[in-house]
Amino acid sequence: DPVSMCYTSGTTGKPKGVVYSHRSTVLHSLVGALPDFTDVHSRDVVLPVTPMFHANSWGMPYIAVMLGAGLVFPGPHLHPDDLLDLMTQEPPTLALGVPTIWLSLIQTYDASLKPGSPNAGRWKLPRGMKSLVGGAAVPESLIRAFDAHGIWIQQGWGMTETSPVATVSYARGELAGASLEEKYRRAAMAGTPVPLVDLRARGDDGRDQPWDGKSVGEIQVRGPYITGSYHKVGATPDKFTPDGWLRTGDVASVDELGFVRISDRTKDLIKSGGEWISSVDLENALMAHPAVAEAAVIAIPDEKWSERPLACVAFKPGESATPEAMNALLTEKGFAKWQLPERYEVID
Repeated sequence: DPVSMCYTSGTTGKPKGVVYSHRSTVLHSLVGALPDFTDVHSRDVVLPVTPMFHANSWGMPYIAVMLGAGLVFPGPHLHPDDLLDLMTQEPPTLALGVPTIWLSLIQTYDASLKPGSPNAGRWKLPRGMKSLVGGAAVPESLIRAFDAHGIWIQQGWGMTETSPVATVSYARGELAGASLEEKYRRAAMAGTPVPLVDLRARGDDGRDQPWDGKSVGEIQVRGPYITGSYHKVGATPDKFTPDGWLRTGDVASVDELGFVRISDRTKDLIKSGGEWISSVDLENALMAHPAVAEAAVIAIPDEKWSERPLACVAFKPGESATPEAMNALLTEKGFAKWQLPERYEVID
């Protein structure tokens, strides 16, 4: 029987209703409680900075209540000052939210540590806290910034249609002896499929791509808590394959350990001179620049190359960087000359 319904974001059309059953909600909660997912216990305090209309707050209210864990709700006030006040007064052991929330929070907290700050000594981040971050790609720079304060970020990936978590990036046993740099790199990936979720990367030729970390294709998933249709719409062929897999629209590769690396949304890839450029890869690399707070890369028309990347950047307060300096960073990170942004726009 239906227990709840959430609507998709509608980025490619009108929002569509996804109905969650009692069975799918219970199964997602049981999987979510596993050690390699959230590892929540009755002694934990959970802070979901995710509204219920966002895929039932990622299912965390159900998981926390099922296990007897404490729940701290932020209410309507999501300003970094308010969240830091709340985390200081009611220290969570697990917090959830989208990257933009944590980006503004860590910038505000770090600013309070500078000499002369009016907020000096006002806040205390809970060392040892875990954070499950999703909803958009998590830049490695954000993971490093929180790790400097003793907080480890796990990335999760999913959709409204997947209840929503389908993959989680956690420290697998094979990575026990890995370097910190390798752990950062893995944490910035979407992670591995959680139990009960089947995942494949389908190429343009309709074949499954090998799990070699290089071959890319559209991520398709299926499982007992992944929807097979939409409310009053049914199973549309653009979203569901004839054999019952959900077409996510995300382009990714999968490596030999099962780690998914999202390259882009199919509609956000930039095709320049017949070659694909990942806007997500460029954005994450640009956000590693010490002067850059946020970055977004989009395609602009080009008579010669069809499309070229345009980078929109917002600098941290009091910081700036030239296009040449940012392109130099991208080159250091392995981007070819033809992949570099055609131009930059500074967003105030």
